[in-house]
Amino acid sequence: MAVAERSRAMVVVEDLHRSYGSDAGAVHALRGVSCRVPRGELVALRGRSGSGKTTLLNLIGGLDTPDSGRIVVDGTPLDGLGERGLLEMRRDRIGFVFQSFGLIPILSAAENVGVPLRLRKVAPREREERVALLLSLVGLAGHAAQRPGELSGGQQQRVAIARALANRPALLIADEPTGQLDAETGMEVMELLRAVVRSEGVTALVATHDPNLLGLADRVLQLSDGLITEEGER
Repeated sequence: MAVAERSRAMVVVEDLHRSYGSDAGAVHALRGVSCRVPRGELVALRGRSGSGKTTLLNLIGGLDTPDSGRIVVDGTPLDGLGERGLLEMRRDRIGFVFQSFGLIPILSAAENVGVPLRLRKVAPREREERVALLLSLVGLAGHAAQRPGELSGGQQQRVAIARALANRPALLIADEPTGQLDAETGMEVMELLRAVVRSEGVTALVATHDPNLLGLADRVLQLSDGLITEEGER
């Protein structure tokens, strides 16, 4: 694929293979996946459980390495990065949102959002301003002092989204972010992700098996048995 094409897309995946185990017991999670995620779009990755969605997201996010194939994120080939380079990529340019929220129970909502900024040693005043802005963005300005146990599931996921945006990532990866939420709350979270793409200028890749959420995406990738079987704009 031409260099110019790679530079236009936030994510480019070329002939990606990933298997677990060996010999007759091997599980072929990805069997030659190729796709692209344009900049500034909300792209939904659709597929049933076991289709390879999480594997693909983990590879794009630098949490795992492929058996073969190539991944380029924000113009940077991941195979050219060592462990330190991957760590910096995940810290500075990729935000993660998971189904399980992953908040620290003893910290308030504001403190949870501020964790990535503390790790980067951002000055207290700048950190506080960024946290306040993000909590306002996700509609939780009045809940800054509450701990996760005092928030609903939907509110906890909103805090997780705010935390993922703390370091101004270029790419937001969300793996089944509505999986533990009821249908109405899940739709609200997906609408929030779409609004975040617009307001923060971020690109979002969201895995879901809920067909009701696909209408909010700019583009849908269908993954089945480790292969992209359909790609289309909404």
